[in-house]
Amino acid sequence: MDLIPSSNASYKDVNYWNERYSKEESYDWFKSYESFKHLIKDCVSSSDRILMLGCGNSSLSEHMYEDGFQNIVNIDYSEVVINKMKEKYSNLKGMSWEVMDMRSMSFLEASFDVIIEKGTLDAMLVENSPWHISDENLALIDEILTQVSRILKDNGKFISVTFTQPHFRIPMFINEKYRWDVEQKTFGEFVQYFFYICVKGRPLSQSLLKKYNKAAS
Repeated sequence: MDLIPSSNASYKDVNYWNERYSKEESYDWFKSYESFKHLIKDCVSSSDRILMLGCGNSSLSEHMYEDGFQNIVNIDYSEVVINKMKEKYSNLKGMSWEVMDMRSMSFLEASFDVIIEKGTLDAMLVENSPWHISDENLALIDEILTQVSRILKDNGKFISVTFTQPHFRIPMFINEKYRWDVEQKTFGEFVQYFFYICVKGRPLSQSLLKKYNKAAS
């Protein structure tokens, strides 16, 4: 099976992922944890309860666990990959794996200190040009972020690791109903990647709102 599907729409199809994960052992989108662990350590505590959105078969949770972050819940809507990862890492106490759709998560409100996604939102949007996101996909991202905000504790952090530039990604994050402010950092030597931190309970910067609302219009 080719890693690249015949249609980009397949990236939103659980059947594509189930087939892929049945044959693929591990794959990491963008850079490895080593490339941005300094940013993680700046804003995440080893005692934090962490949720990994759309974990797939990435080694990110494993490497964070080895680096002292050992209270990690991993979710993915692919039962195939969750079963494989649960077996692969059965020896890591404190690490758990659950089949769950991030659009309708069953966790209680304020369940997590930190929520991380790495390339998951990008996969949801890959069928669109960054200049022209469909109303359907904007609604999908809003559905996901509303869930993220609901289960994130006050002063908790939602971290998004992506190659998507600020003028495309930040407008999706700056909605006052999420009750967070947005910070942007970068990493990477030759290709620049972006590390967005949304801090819940911090007032949304009005200058940020003004700047990116204009960029989005």
